[in-house]
Amino acid sequence: MPSSADAGPLPRGRPAFGQDPHRLREAGERNLEAAIGREVRSLRRQQGMTVSDLAAAAGLSVGMLSKIENGQTSPSLTTLQGLSHALSVPVTAFFRSYEERRAAQHVRAGEHLEIERRGTRAGHQYHLLGHLGANSSGVVVEPYLITLTTESDTFPTFQHEGLELLYMLEGEVDYRHGDRIYSLKPGDSLFFDADAPHGPEVLVRLPARYLSVIAYPQG
Repeated sequence: MPSSADAGPLPRGRPAFGQDPHRLREAGERNLEAAIGREVRSLRRQQGMTVSDLAAAAGLSVGMLSKIENGQTSPSLTTLQGLSHALSVPVTAFFRSYEERRAAQHVRAGEHLEIERRGTRAGHQYHLLGHLGANSSGVVVEPYLITLTTESDTFPTFQHEGLELLYMLEGEVDYRHGDRIYSLKPGDSLFFDADAPHGPEVLVRLPARYLSVIAYPQG
């Protein structure tokens, strides 16, 4: 099965994704009823139950359960207890997304953390731009600003789980992914499966700077 790096350039025209990254949640989605509804729907789907299955198990009508899942009604404690029993979860499970804090990390210019990654050498700087750790998405994302300033006969090769996106800011680098070499110039990007060996192969024009964003499953 070909990797993401072998998929070729993206087709021009409308994107293939239905999600709108600029969509704002409706006011109703921010309230307690909507939070409960999202959790009920998520738990039902995780257990492979249909709306009819869960409604019957919880002693509710299909219409009432649909209203609960869509945040259109405020379920009573008795109703929540019925859903809790039917889904085999504590009642508190329905309130998780309402009570959950959403984390953010602001890194000012010059305040990034310089770290040592395996294979790092003099003239290769890896600045970690932020790290949230455990979060509700189930995904860990590590954004780096990488600067290459000195030539070398050998370069670091990395191999790790997850996906990685490179975006070239300055300079020019021939970058290896698996058995292929990609010429990266300012404005170019490379998105790939990070489980294949990868890293700069030839530093064509220095200094070279690029963003590296690595995403992998939490835990």
